[in-house]
Amino acid sequence: MSRKASLLFVFALALIAACGQPASEQSAEPAQADALQEESAQSESEQAASVLPESDPANTIQEEPVPTEPAQVEPTQAQTGVTNFYEITTPQGRMVVRLFDETPGHRDNFRKLVGEGVLDSTLFHRVMNQFMIQGGDPNSKDDDPYNDGLGGPGYQISAELDSKFFHKRGALAAARQPDQVNPERESSGSQFYIVHGRIWTEEDLVQIEQQSRQRDPSFTIPPEQRAVYTSLGGAPHLDGAYTIFGELVEGLDVLNAIATTQTTGRNGQPANRPLADVPMTVRPLFNYAL
Repeated sequence: MSRKASLLFVFALALIAACGQPASEQSAEPAQADALQEESAQSESEQAASVLPESDPANTIQEEPVPTEPAQVEPTQAQTGVTNFYEITTPQGRMVVRLFDETPGHRDNFRKLVGEGVLDSTLFHRVMNQFMIQGGDPNSKDDDPYNDGLGGPGYQISAELDSKFFHKRGALAAARQPDQVNPERESSGSQFYIVHGRIWTEEDLVQIEQQSRQRDPSFTIPPEQRAVYTSLGGAPHLDGAYTIFGELVEGLDVLNAIATTQTTGRNGQPANRPLADVPMTVRPLFNYAL
């Protein structure tokens, strides 16, 4: 074979080999691209899922919060401007009285008097040892001792008699005119007294019951009250006839000091008036606690 023929034979073999590649090798690139696209889509899906929180607020039902009523806070006495405790300051010291809600007319009137300053500078103008100390008359502010006990704010208060309140030592009660001119037993508009009293025996109490039944046949002194009168003391003969609207809760020693102060006689002077004036100042105690 000539050299030229040999070169042509080798060329022909190379051409045949190029045309005989397998089909699988031709499709390898497109198949790999499709696989990458699927893998990419799957990866994006997993990525998105991993970003979402376990509890997606957009896909969960949230209950509306139940509105709650604000806590009810009781206003303090200072905020309401109302109290049942009052301080009575005297040269002998201070006393504290508590007003009773069961006698609202007298309670509210006392509050009014204090608020208007009516009681300030009035005197305990009538003092009787082992009985009571009386004050609250606006007349006692002037220089005439003979008109003390005759004055007031110009009105009276309807009686509020309550049998559970009695004239034990420290009882706060309203003064008034006698039954002869005041059959309804209306109270003075401003004058009051605090019971000093004395200790009584059982025999004394029996006599008081008998005497009191002449004006009130149903009058009696219950056992629990008898126990107080025979230990702490008081003025049982006044029970049922005068409105008791409060009690002393502090200052029994001051009450005793005023009750035992030296007083005038009856020789041309007002009876039972302290020789040295005993003025008072009364103010509310909003935060007082027993």
